[in-house]
Amino acid sequence: MAGGQLNVLSTLDQAKTQWYHFLAIVIAGMGFFTDAYDLFCIALVTRLLGRIYYTDPTKPDPGSLPPNVSAAVTGVALCGTLAGQLFFGWLGDKLGRKSVYGFTLILMVLCSMASGLSFGHTPKSVIGTLCFFRFWLGFGIGGDYPLSATIMSEYANKKTRGAFIAAVFAMQGFGILFGTIVALVVSGAFRNAYPAPAYYIDAKASLVPQADFMWRVILMFGTVPAALTYYWRMKMPETARYTALIARNTKQAAADMSKVLHKDIQEDEQVEREVVATGDTWGLFSKQFLRRHGLHLLATTTTWFLLDIAFYSQNLFQKDIFTKVGWIPAGRTMNAIEEVFRISRAQALIALRGTVPGYWFTVAFIDIIGRFWIQLMGFLMMTVFMIALAVPYEHWT
Repeated sequence: MAGGQLNVLSTLDQAKTQWYHFLAIVIAGMGFFTDAYDLFCIALVTRLLGRIYYTDPTKPDPGSLPPNVSAAVTGVALCGTLAGQLFFGWLGDKLGRKSVYGFTLILMVLCSMASGLSFGHTPKSVIGTLCFFRFWLGFGIGGDYPLSATIMSEYANKKTRGAFIAAVFAMQGFGILFGTIVALVVSGAFRNAYPAPAYYIDAKASLVPQADFMWRVILMFGTVPAALTYYWRMKMPETARYTALIARNTKQAAADMSKVLHKDIQEDEQVEREVVATGDTWGLFSKQFLRRHGLHLLATTTTWFLLDIAFYSQNLFQKDIFTKVGWIPAGRTMNAIEEVFRISRAQALIALRGTVPGYWFTVAFIDIIGRFWIQLMGFLMMTVFMIALAVPYEHWT
């Protein structure tokens, strides 16, 4: 790196919190909001998919997705997310955050819409189509996910960087809650429009034909928040840190941030020449990077990996526990639409009472308590409550 620091970067670090910070939180946060909606809304409709495509009316219980099909439908988007993170993370450093950000958004809009469509009417064709488009939806999410956090971190100032990045991540909680609200509204509307008996009363009549439209509407609604933010994403200038340090265009970086901060930024010519000539010469796998940041990277990625095991498995599969613990009735005592309504309501309560407050507690206190202690507290609470659920499992059921 150059010996001095560019004025545009020091100005960004020292800038007072102002309107553009909050605009960046909303724009980047809507990426996490949409990602969460698209990833977790599938958990609200998998029971319905099983009823529609795998029910045998002669059996005492409604149909459900076979284990391998259920795993594919639920997990295929996460496979796409992994691939998308690796590809778009690399591409974001080659082409810039802004252009890749826009491309991932378009991909998400198209695949979210296509997820609600299907070729044919047999279980194999419908589920195959759904899995295909859910994979590419996850691929787009995989690019959007890290870019949203990166853009916010590169826009933020030093003083409130933790709170700003946490606020962007906290929009994920609102995305989960919004998904349950959409499912509640849609299933409530269908329930009133198409009343049906419970499965044990009349197996065939409990599944109205219109229910096939319900899961499609819920999945396709993910296009709305993504499309609404596209204009504002394209209006955002490229981040100054990328433009100056990676693209080596310090004049453009200063010009962009001058407009954003409403402040004239002039660069020292000597520092500018050093940055353009050398830039950041430490590669990700270089010895210098590993010596200085290798432990930080390992610790951060490991804790994130462990968190995601708990976080994603809980949000995607907790619906299967609701019936076991008696929070919602057995499937045979409800019609198909009623089951979606009950699952959505249970998920909404968890998001409203736990997920959302937890996110915003972190936003409020991350710069007071500190990153380390908040993370330690989060892992400790997850451990305690999971043990409290798992050890006396027979008691809860």
